[in-house]
Amino acid sequence: MAQIKVTLVKSTIGCTDTQKATVAALGLKKIRSFRLHEDTPAILGQIKKVSHLVKVEKM
Repeated sequence: MAQIKVTLVKSTIGCTDTQKATVAALGLKKIRSFRLHEDTPAILGQIKKVSHLVKVEKM
């Protein structure tokens, strides 16, 4: 499968608890931190939930 790079670009201050938990589940802690993930439907669903906080790049 293809990999995607997920980068946190906005703070989670003011977000709901579920959005904060989703960002943590993606492995993102600080602004400009990134993680490589497989391109699976579960990961894409998490990214869609916090799309206003992250930047996604295809690798």
